[in-house]
Amino acid sequence: MQALNYLELAGKLDRSGIGTAVEQQRRALAETDVDVRTSPWAGGDPVSGLRRAVTDGDAFADFDLAHCNMIGPGTVAVARYARRNGVPLVLHSHVTSEDFAESFRGSTYLADPLRRYLQWFYSLADLVLCPSEYTKQTIGSYPVDAPIRPISNGVDLESLDGYEDCRQEYRDRFDLEGMVVFSVGNVFERKGLTTFCRLAQETDYDFAWFGPYDTGPQASQTVREWTQDPPENVTFTGWIDDKRGAFGAGDVYLFPTKAENQGIAVLEAMACRKAVVLRDIPVFEEFYTHGEDCLKCETRAEFREALAELAANPDLRERLGENARETAERHALGRVGQELKGIYHDLVDDTTY
Repeated sequence: MQALNYLELAGKLDRSGIGTAVEQQRRALAETDVDVRTSPWAGGDPVSGLRRAVTDGDAFADFDLAHCNMIGPGTVAVARYARRNGVPLVLHSHVTSEDFAESFRGSTYLADPLRRYLQWFYSLADLVLCPSEYTKQTIGSYPVDAPIRPISNGVDLESLDGYEDCRQEYRDRFDLEGMVVFSVGNVFERKGLTTFCRLAQETDYDFAWFGPYDTGPQASQTVREWTQDPPENVTFTGWIDDKRGAFGAGDVYLFPTKAENQGIAVLEAMACRKAVVLRDIPVFEEFYTHGEDCLKCETRAEFREALAELAANPDLRERLGENARETAERHALGRVGQELKGIYHDLVDDTTY
């Protein structure tokens, strides 16, 4: 089987959670018998595809199934091609109106129009995949007129090998000492930026957020304010080339996000045996258990208490970290690849006569 695994605007999304999720899909499928192509266009790019369309009438390459991971015009073109030609179409819901809010400047105002667009867009699919039962319920409520199936984004365990060896280098680079409270990923208010910084102001630990942040006109006011004038014990590192450095340098992974579809960086922190402190939101109920592989908090006072408990009790940090590693292993890419392979074959078989 030849399957298209398409990420529109891949070059602009390579530092995003969507980019990581798609990269992991492809790594997972590489261990199966599915032959993956990444471009839908005849000739490998849109210009070549248009040229082919002019000369022989077909802008698209051949594939048995289309699995698309974005929501833009290129993806809509692929979806319409698939519908016209009886090619099974999988649309992956990495974007909801709920998690789009409080990301970029103006994103909150666009959330409602986005919801109406996503209702139409996801309804084009033969199957919508999403990272969690929570996301299934969310997009199902729009409503979406297509079957919806959760599948974990997974975690690339091998990509984190050697994180311990990066510890001193990255602690020295960013002047970090003691129990380091950290987060990984794009800096958004939706991911709990204000809570992260307020907790730093209220405690004495070193805090570090490893990940890129916008400073231009697209950046939200909140992101600009915190990153330009952070508390003295907070470091915003910007993009780092080796994510293992973040997980090596940090001790307690703090993720006070307000909305999430799964959270790959949480699984990465767990894979690195870190104690994890999460906001108690519905999506985390299906994956993680308070007191076993993480601590969950609702208020800032609870977050402070959790950090104090972890600082005073290294044995608790170790126990949570070991249990967290077991949780991460249940989301290994080998399992994701086999599940994707089964989904692809089922859809192709259903449309073969």
